[in-house]
Formats: sequence, structure tokens, C-alpha cells
Amino acid sequence: MSDSEPIAFRRHLDTSGGRRNTTPAGSAGTLASGRDAPAFVVFTRLELSDIFNVYGRRVAAGDWRDYAIDWGRDIAVFSIFRRASEVPIYRVEKNPKLARRQGAYSVVTATGLVLKRGQELRRVLDVIDVKVALVK
Repeated sequence: MSDSEPIAFRRHLDTSGGRRNTTPAGSAGTLASGRDAPAFVVFTRLELSDIFNVYGRRVAAGDWRDYAIDWGRDIAVFSIFRRASEVPIYRVEKNPKLARRQGAYSVVTATGLVLKRGQELRRVLDVIDVKVALVK
């Protein structure tokens, strides 16, 4: 599996039809429990690497403590929490339907304000990545 391929999961169903566990699948960008399952939007390994680079710096600084990753048919979301019991302070969203318009990636605050939107994930993440500046 290359770095540019998305991480995909396949849900295994037991005989009663309930979800049992989730394991990596070989198909790119889909969650499949049958032939007719629609494609899901997921983050690629490179995208997750960029997100976790920013996330790791802010965790080390003591600003953030938890995260969640959600995916669906239309959008994939990486939610960032100050504490696990709160609402996310930031959401990094990937929406391929907006790729030709405003850009597929966006950073959204807890109130729904879009901080930045664009075609390149690294540039979009700059809005929440605090760089240490040396003052002389």
C-alpha cells in the first residue's frame, strides 16, 4: 500500500446483521459490506500525516488533548478537542464535492465559522498551526 492511497475499512457483519469489528481493507476509498455499498470519503495516509504533524505539535504544547475521525458518503472529518468531554474546537473537513469550487479542505470552528478553505491541506492547516517565533 503506497502513501497516497486512502486508508479504507471494511465492516464485518455477524449472522444477526450487527457490526462486529472493523479491519483494514484492500479497496481504495470505500467501506464495503456488500457489492452495492457506496464509496465513502476518507483521508489518505499523506493527509493524515499532515494533520497529525500539526496535532502532535499542539498536544506537545498542551493545547489539545483528544481527536476523533469520522467519515461518510460526502465528507470526512478530523475533530480536535481541548478535552474529551467537550465539543470539538476545530474540525478539519474533506469534501470532494467542493474541490473545484472553494477547495476540498476546510478548517471549521466549534461555532461553524470557516477559518480557511482551499485546495492544499497543508496551507489550510496553517491557520491552526502555531509556529514558534523568535523575538530579538
